[in-house]
Amino acid sequence: MIVEAAADDRSAVIALWEACGLTRPWNDPASDYALALSGATSAVLVARDGEGLAGSVMTGFDGHRGWVYYLAVAPDRQRGGVGRALMAAAEAWLRERGAPKIQLMVREDNDAALGFYEALGMERQKVVTLGRFLGKEDA
Repeated sequence: MIVEAAADDRSAVIALWEACGLTRPWNDPASDYALALSGATSAVLVARDGEGLAGSVMTGFDGHRGWVYYLAVAPDRQRGGVGRALMAAAEAWLRERGAPKIQLMVREDNDAALGFYEALGMERQKVVTLGRFLGKEDA
């Protein structure tokens, strides 16, 4: 069963993200989680089964594109269709909000993730992602 996460799912979801190697020192997963749950244009979806939390995905719509972040499937439940189901749920969530396109970012050396998304029909886009961190010194 896939449903929108609640505030009390936070610890279990973040533990899952950490177990799947999705967190990075420069991102605060607790803040990311709280921000996603606080807005009408974003959500964290969770897959539950009889054993508890099987997976999660964060999704959001910026008014122009739908985005997917933090797709995670519990290591002992991978390759069982949970990731596909979560992506389908994220796409449905975005369609309901009128998103015309779905996008996500994958580190270029993450061959497993790239293969997974390509198997779902996602294609590499001819764009370059640019960015920088906005810290207090930039304010």
